[in-house]
Parts: sequence; structure tokens; C-alpha cells
Amino acid sequence: MFKLIRTVDRIPQKFLKHIESTDGLYEIRIKVGSDIYRVFCCFDKGKIVILFNGFQKKSQKTPKKEIDKALRLKNEYFNNKKGD
Repeated sequence: MFKLIRTVDRIPQKFLKHIESTDGLYEIRIKVGSDIYRVFCCFDKGKIVILFNGFQKKSQKTPKKEIDKALRLKNEYFNNKKGD
């Protein structure tokens, strides 16, 4: 998946999807056998992929608590970066 992100300009939405109503939060979709996993991420300066929380998806809808956690981690990352 990371090789795909690194080498392809337009990644198919089935692998990388923008989370609606968020400012730059994405969901990496990974399928291993019959299990489906999601890892939230964002891009820093368009080239660096910052990974946040991940979870095993067991339903159609992404749990709001996981999105909230990812948004909190994203905000922490950029707030800490401002302090450097």
C-alpha cells in the first residue's frame, strides 16, 4: 500500500479515501484475507504521509470515535510541529 501511495499520482478510492467533512483526513484501506483494516492518515506538504490510528473494520460505517481519535491526533501533530 505504501509503495502504491509513493509511486502512483492518483490512487484508486478503494485503497485511499478522503473522509467526508474533514480537513485532509484520509483512510487507507487494507484487506488481508477476509479481514478489512483501516488506517487514518494525512499528508504533510503533499509528500509525507502521517499515519494515525488504525482499526479492524467490522461494519459498513466507519466508527465516529475512530474518526474523532484520528482528528485529535492530526491536530496534535500539526500543533506540535508549529512549536518546533
